[in-house]
Amino acid sequence: MNLSPELLTLVMFGGLLIGLFMGHPLAFVLGGVAVIGAYLGPGERVLGTIINNIYGNAMDNYVLVAIPLFVLMARFLNDSGVTEKMFEAMRLLLANLRGGLALTVVIVSVLLAATTGIVGASIAVMGMIALAPMLKYGYNKELSTGVIMASGCLGILIPPSIMLILMASYSPVSVGALFAGALVPGLMLGAMYALYVLVICLIKPAYGPVVPAEERADVSTGQLLMMLVKYVLPPMTLILGVLGALFTGVATATEASAIGVGIAFLLFLIFGDRKLKTCFNTLIEASKTTTMVMLVLVGATAFTGVFSRGGGMTVISDLVLAMPGGTVGALILMLFLVFLLGMFLDWTGIVLLSFPIMLPIVSQMGVDVLWFVVMVAVVLQTSFLTPPFGYALFYLKGVAPKGVEIVDLYKAVVPFVALILLACLLMAFFPVLVTGLPSTLLGYS
Repeated sequence: MNLSPELLTLVMFGGLLIGLFMGHPLAFVLGGVAVIGAYLGPGERVLGTIINNIYGNAMDNYVLVAIPLFVLMARFLNDSGVTEKMFEAMRLLLANLRGGLALTVVIVSVLLAATTGIVGASIAVMGMIALAPMLKYGYNKELSTGVIMASGCLGILIPPSIMLILMASYSPVSVGALFAGALVPGLMLGAMYALYVLVICLIKPAYGPVVPAEERADVSTGQLLMMLVKYVLPPMTLILGVLGALFTGVATATEASAIGVGIAFLLFLIFGDRKLKTCFNTLIEASKTTTMVMLVLVGATAFTGVFSRGGGMTVISDLVLAMPGGTVGALILMLFLVFLLGMFLDWTGIVLLSFPIMLPIVSQMGVDVLWFVVMVAVVLQTSFLTPPFGYALFYLKGVAPKGVEIVDLYKAVVPFVALILLACLLMAFFPVLVTGLPSTLLGYS
């Protein structure tokens, strides 16, 4: 059977949605639909070419070596226990400020994003150490849960991020340029969350009461300064070690990730329990995450390969370019499709499915590819927050105390999704937010 490109497009994407709604893992749905699509479209002989492409291009990509290293770095830092101590130090520092606990969540999450880059770990950790105290001190439930989920998602945007590494490997943009391009939007989004917390607590003081004075009085100024030096400075060293080596040209992304693993392992030895069992579990968890990413990469490479050989790329390209509004209309459509896909797929599948289709169109229209890739990265922040399959909702629900229902979490993400879309508008009107820093640091043009 040899379906037309238009019909093959409907069959493959329809099969993808059916497989996902049936609850099957994304990697195997992508691979299975690719095999079915090959028999219905270009023919089974195309599968040999796809296999060669998987082993010769996708799995032989040196840049992807950074993914398991950054994942391992994140696990060592998470298992060192320094995160909890860092949160306590920042909480006491901002104790006299309305919304101080929520603001602490944002600041610590930004630091975690620049050191871990794993959303599930950040949200789970902050949910366990911050949500109960916030509710105990009378913080608004929606504000408390919303700020934890939204801030925790910054891990896939603020470099070093495994998502940015994967994006760079599927685009003509280097990892260094993409890291530099995403840095300002990521920090800007964190600043917007912090500003929202301050404003909402100013308008509605009951949303974020101050920490009781007697609790703050138990810790002297000298003790607080010592806590800040001991527990906040080490993660900052990790950030400067990784990004400094990358931005100054001392190391490539892969080499910088190895530096990060070394520093994170030292922090694990200093602050962790140093048990062999803990170290072994860290390696196992890092291997699981890496395997998941690589399996999705294999499935998506097969899917897009068959889709392209069957003429589907041409169908999508013609549809996008025919949008009213010219280049602006086409960009809005593509970013809106990324937003919609985020409700059903995780970021790995979206990147691997959309980039082979969208980036050639973007290049054809003469749009800055770096700007577009960072825009997609910012839009993908919503993929963790939007129902029905927003992973942040389930990460936090799994560690939330009794009384926090899934409906509360749905309500909590609404203002933060709006802030993400506002950030996209700012980047659209002021593209220098993305392209300015790479131009300065890396000579990107």
